[in-house]
Amino acid sequence: MVSNTILELLHQHGYLIFYFAFSLGPFGIPIPNEITIISGAILSHMGVIHSWITYFCILSGLLTAMTVAYFAGKLFGPKIQHRLQHNKHFIKAELILNTRGNWAMCIALFIPIVRYALPLVIGLSGVHFRKFALISYSSALFWTITYFIAGTYFGNSILSALHSFQF
Repeated sequence: MVSNTILELLHQHGYLIFYFAFSLGPFGIPIPNEITIISGAILSHMGVIHSWITYFCILSGLLTAMTVAYFAGKLFGPKIQHRLQHNKHFIKAELILNTRGNWAMCIALFIPIVRYALPLVIGLSGVHFRKFALISYSSALFWTITYFIAGTYFGNSILSALHSFQF
């Protein structure tokens, strides 16, 4: 079960496993954020781990990933844009930003993979960091709180439903 894997990782690496799970997402580390945050919330609710430390590690990991992606877009814009112009996730993130503007920064967090691609696109588009941070960071706060609360109160049901699917 996912929670057992997270417990093993916690035993080996401590709470930083939550930080790394979220901050390394854009760099190809295939750790599903939704399952990780829900599992962390379940374990916190059960008293196995401390909820505030877990939540802080999750939020700071996500903010780190978003910030790094934004500045990568700012610094390496044309080179990255040329390289990713045919990537379906990059194209989807660009389309969302172009059609939804500021709302895209909020919406993107709820779409796996796009949540990491959109900050890159935002950096490429020339949006000032202050505007990016205000909208994206407050959206990240909302997204993480929503999933953490869902995991706290409905996590066992959610994981049971996911576990019943044959992958």
